[in-house]
Amino acid sequence: MAEKIGKHIAIYGKGGIGKSTTTSNISAALAEAGYRVIQIGCDPKSDSTNTLRGNNYLPTVLDSLREGNKIHLDDISVKGFGGVLCIESGGPVPGVGCAGRGINAAVNLLQELNLFEEFKPDYVLYDVLGDVVCGGFAVPIRDGITDRAYVVSSSDFMALYAANNLFKAINKYAPTGGAKLGGVIANSMKPGYHREIVEDFVAKTGTSIAGYVNRSIDVQQSELYGKTVIEAKPNSAQADIYRNLAKYIAENENLVVPNPLGSAELRDWARNWGDRIYDIESGVVGVAEAI
Repeated sequence: MAEKIGKHIAIYGKGGIGKSTTTSNISAALAEAGYRVIQIGCDPKSDSTNTLRGNNYLPTVLDSLREGNKIHLDDISVKGFGGVLCIESGGPVPGVGCAGRGINAAVNLLQELNLFEEFKPDYVLYDVLGDVVCGGFAVPIRDGITDRAYVVSSSDFMALYAANNLFKAINKYAPTGGAKLGGVIANSMKPGYHREIVEDFVAKTGTSIAGYVNRSIDVQQSELYGKTVIEAKPNSAQADIYRNLAKYIAENENLVVPNPLGSAELRDWARNWGDRIYDIESGVVGVAEAI
C-alpha cells in the first residue's frame, strides 16, 4: 500500500452513542485550527457529516455506484464547515446485502479517484458504526487504511460492551499491521459515578481516556440548526471541550493494543458496578465510599 497522505483516524462507537456528533465536532475543530480535513461516514444511515453541511443532501458512494454511471469526486463529496470534505459511504438497499460492503466500495473508489493525492489532507476521519465489528466495518482498522482508532463510549453497559468488542478486533489485527487504539472518548458524561465507571473500564483493559465530553444542551441545539457546536456555539464551554479533544487526537502518539475483557469477566465487572450503584442510589453508602 502506498504511503498515506495525512493521519487517517477511525472513530468507532455504538449506534446512538454520539459517535457522529463527536467526530464532526473534532473535524470542525481541526478545520478551524487551519488543517485540511476529510470526514468519511462509514455507517449505512449516511448521516455522519450532516452537521458539517447543514443537513443538505449528499449522494452516497453506494447509491452512486448503483446508478452505474462514471463517478467523479464532485458527485459524492461536498465541502462543509471550514472546508471539511464530506463523504458518505452509504449502505445496501434495505433488506439486501451487507452494510459493511459500503466501506470497501467507498475506500476502493476514493483510491481510484486519487482523493488523497489531490486533496492532500492533514487528517482523514472515518466515522464507523461499532455495534458489531464484522469484516466490512473492520476494514478501516484491519487493512492498513488507518493506523489508529478511538472509541466513543458512555458509562452505559452496552456502549462499553461495544467498546470491548472493538478492543478484541484491534487486539487481533494490530500485530499484523492493523490499527492500534488511541483511547476512549468518554461521551455524555453526567455528575456522579459515570466517569469512575469508564475510568475503571479503561484501567481493566489497559487503555486510556482521550477526553471527557459532558452532556450539554448546546449539542442538541446546534444539531437542530444542522451545525456542529464549533460552528453554532463557538464561544461555549462545550466548543472548547471539542477543541481540546481534537488537539489531543492530533498530537497523541501513545497508541496501544488493548487487553479486552473476556465475556464472563465483563459480566462480572458489570454486576459488581451494578451492586455499587445500587448501594449509592439507595443511600447505603456515599459515592466516595462506593468508588
